Amino acid sequence: MTDETTKTTDLGKTTNLGKWALAAALVVAGVAVGMKLYRPATPANVSTAAVGAADADPLEALRAKAEQSPGDGAVWQALGDAYFARGMFVDAATAFERATQAAPGTALGWSSLGEARVMASEHDPMPAPALAAFQRAAALDAKDPRARYFLAVQRDLTGDHAGAIADWLALLADTPPGAPWESDLRRTIEQVGKINKIAVAEKLAAVRQPAPSAPLATRAIAGPSPEDLRAATAIPPSEQREMAEAMVARLDARLQSQPKDVAGWVMLMRSRVNLGQPDKASAALRQAIAANPAQAEELRQQAGVLGVR
Repeated sequence: MTDETTKTTDLGKTTNLGKWALAAALVVAGVAVGMKLYRPATPANVSTAAVGAADADPLEALRAKAEQSPGDGAVWQALGDAYFARGMFVDAATAFERATQAAPGTALGWSSLGEARVMASEHDPMPAPALAAFQRAAALDAKDPRARYFLAVQRDLTGDHAGAIADWLALLADTPPGAPWESDLRRTIEQVGKINKIAVAEKLAAVRQPAPSAPLATRAIAGPSPEDLRAATAIPPSEQREMAEAMVARLDARLQSQPKDVAGWVMLMRSRVNLGQPDKASAALRQAIAANPAQAEELRQQAGVLGVR
């Protein structure tokens, strides 16, 4: 191993790090990409209709929306996600800072801020402000996967490679099969184990992840009838959207009187996303959690798959 190695991000930027940071360099370069799967894949997921600018750049429209709503943490979170997806990590960190100011009790905002600060750093694989953000996220939600992942990165950076691997294995044990970050997490454990000559194959094989279950969105959800579907295909596209919006409005109204229908809330979030209404999807998530606090973790998991924050 040479005295210097290189950290490479998905933008191709490189900085020299000492050999003590090799394992973390691989981690930051590799699994940080996995953590990004919590977010919409591209800013195109931010609807121009939702921000009131039909022919504008979605990112610019979202930026304007955020500036008009300084106290709306969900909008600043969405803007941070959009910047992050474009590799604009400094701007993403700034947006996430605004999100945490508006909603300081949300772990997602703090862990997102920490990751953006890591990715924006030119030299330090774990800047102190990033570590502080991850610690704040973990204090708010000990199960936040991104915070747990990067706090283990910090442990690895201090030289406690076995401890970091143990933390990642514990995270894997809490990771539902097929979660967006699962394969990257496994790869990190394998890479850090190989670099530090720590046997991990048997430990990985011994991990027992939560039993897979049918997604909430597929469990006994009342959806459109066959007659509704046939009718939808027989009308003009503009009217099809009107029909879809009417059906979603009916679902929303039903949930106001039957708020314990967790699967219905997931369907509403999915429908809002499909209609290009991320703000309303986020509002549905907040309402669902408020009405069903015992299912908050499962709701957040399902929302994360949909890109809803």
